[in-house]
Amino acid sequence: MRKYVSFLNKLNEKGAVDLEAVEEFWIDRVHEFFAGKPFKIKLDASRSLRTVVRDVIGQAQDRQKTVPGMYYAGAVMQHLVGAKLDCALGRGHFQHNSFSTADAPRDRAGDFFLGDVAIHVTTAPSEAVIERCRENLNNGHRPVLVTIQRGLTVAEGLAANVGLSDRIDFFEIEQFVALNIYEIAKFAAEGRRTAVADVVTRYNEIVDEFETDPSLKIELRR
Repeated sequence: MRKYVSFLNKLNEKGAVDLEAVEEFWIDRVHEFFAGKPFKIKLDASRSLRTVVRDVIGQAQDRQKTVPGMYYAGAVMQHLVGAKLDCALGRGHFQHNSFSTADAPRDRAGDFFLGDVAIHVTTAPSEAVIERCRENLNNGHRPVLVTIQRGLTVAEGLAANVGLSDRIDFFEIEQFVALNIYEIAKFAAEGRRTAVADVVTRYNEIVDEFETDPSLKIELRR
């Protein structure tokens, strides 16, 4: 710190130093430092599984606020859903993609497609995703929309506006993931710990394979 202050003083001898710019520089470095860290899940028997899922999505949302243009929460949600589906069904039943891969231009039915079910995962339901659900229905597919809690009301309202509210299945992501973990664990305490660890392991493998940002990974703390 003494060396740095000395550096600033010498710099000031050559002209006034913009200390606000200096401060902004270091704030950006701090944001970059924490943005490079993995998200964390702590296995605690006293916490509900929904809370565990909510917490990791909350971490992604908080990081998103400090890094404009990055959609961490959406990426975490998509790969969490993909990981839990792989753990529940076994691998190879559907194609994973990077979060930045848009489904519409590539004629994909949704973020995941299993049997006749097209699954759309989003933090902010929009008219565009409801229109994709309409296309699913027109093609004989069953649309499922997975979103955060406050997105449910929005999604249901948008679907009602176009007469599709009773033709789309809407799920809140905490419930969608947590209930499946209970089922994978056969509702046993030790099974739950193993199931969470398996989902996190698979999630990290998906991030390794399909994303370029390792900070999207999740660190499991026991």
